[in-house]
Amino acid sequence: MTTTLPDHVRAIVTEIESESGGPAGSPEAGLVDDEDAPLAGGPGGGGRVERAVRQILSEIGEDPGRQGLAQTPERVHRMYRELTAGYHVDPDRLINGAIFEVPYSEMVVVKGIEFYSLCEHHLLPFFGTAAVAYIPRGRVVGLSKIPRIVEMYARRLQVQERMTQQIADFLQERLAPHGVGVVLEATHLCLVMRGVRKGPTMTTAAVLGLFRTRDRTRAEFLAHLERGEPAR
Repeated sequence: MTTTLPDHVRAIVTEIESESGGPAGSPEAGLVDDEDAPLAGGPGGGGRVERAVRQILSEIGEDPGRQGLAQTPERVHRMYRELTAGYHVDPDRLINGAIFEVPYSEMVVVKGIEFYSLCEHHLLPFFGTAAVAYIPRGRVVGLSKIPRIVEMYARRLQVQERMTQQIADFLQERLAPHGVGVVLEATHLCLVMRGVRKGPTMTTAAVLGLFRTRDRTRAEFLAHLERGEPAR
């Protein structure tokens, strides 16, 4: 997607694509900490998003001009640009040649990957952890790339089922491994805050190759997930 991004969004995209930035939101990542700083396009918040947010505030019976809400339209616009930065990530820049020829053919598992995303149905957050595994066919990807792949897809409007499949398909396409397994566990605020007002954990899985066709491989993956995190 070709577009001019505000500096704070470009910093998030760069952090996902590269090894040089700190965690998203950190000073090392170059993010703008001042949430009242004007967005690209000039001061005053006169863009379509800002106007739409003001209309929403009016529709729910609020006064968008009162002190506490005066800068809310600009803050909301900034927030959504940050939370959807994944649309602007270049997958080639993310991988950046970090696929290596290694004579290794046992399962690789990376788990406990935290993610935060937005449900596309209500624009409310869902968040949790991801576990990603693959069986190399003589090629492995740099360890840090797997959390970045998860982050790329999480920073979009999502449904958990699709996000799970996208992560699996990406690794299958880039590595051509013997198989890929991805499990996401998440809490959805659209359930916690509205509707049933309960907070169950939703689990989704995508399995490709040997993870789908061989019961023993799938069982090994699940056994890895059941093990606790190592002591630190």
